[in-house]
Amino acid sequence: MAAGLSRMFWWHRQVGDNLWAGFTNTSAGNLALHVGDNPAAVLQRRAALESELGVAPGSLRFMNQVHSARVVDASAPGDAGAADTSAPTADGLISIGGSVPLAVLVADCMPVLFAGAGPAGNPVTAAVHAGRKGLLDGILPAAVEQMRSAGGTDIQAWIGPCVCGTCYEVPADMQAGAAALHPAAVSRTRSGTPALDLPAGAEAQLAALGVRSERIPGCTLENEDLFSHRRNPATGRLAGIIWRRA
Repeated sequence: MAAGLSRMFWWHRQVGDNLWAGFTNTSAGNLALHVGDNPAAVLQRRAALESELGVAPGSLRFMNQVHSARVVDASAPGDAGAADTSAPTADGLISIGGSVPLAVLVADCMPVLFAGAGPAGNPVTAAVHAGRKGLLDGILPAAVEQMRSAGGTDIQAWIGPCVCGTCYEVPADMQAGAAALHPAAVSRTRSGTPALDLPAGAEAQLAALGVRSERIPGCTLENEDLFSHRRNPATGRLAGIIWRRA
């Protein structure tokens, strides 16, 4: 892979035949259009990233994320009323055949990438935004179900950098509500206050669905090479990306 790609990514790896998955770092810059950044600068960064990925200009597909459990096909139309008018309003994208490079934007929430064997030897891929609400509302099962409906088998997931279980402090009632659905997500901060470990909850949920998962190390709050909304509310967004080189 190009040296520029390694510089832009916290982690990346070839995960299939000409199929790659990765999570950007702050060197790639803010990639979101909804955080008050200069739109032209954001689009320029996206174009530079596409060049390093080896995909067609303008082909990297983003979402207008709203903490829902909505998963759509990568061909879904953009939302004319959203910050990114070229992107659909959803929290999960699927590419049947894996031909469309997919992106999910985060700054403490979980970015989850999926790949499975699909029809005619081509992969079925997905990129999912899974914050606390999305995890509890079932965004991960929704993505897996749609992948399987599209013929996806032997699905694997990669859980990217997010706020960790000792940093994600929450009110006790919020923890209790999450625990009722996902006991594995219950955690404590270093000072003993209630917290949630979203990746642990995701791992348990994916295992129950028969999906293998790999957790990529890195707490967004603790690492300044990653964007964190908790550390700085005016921060940018990193991207989880799954793509095939042209």
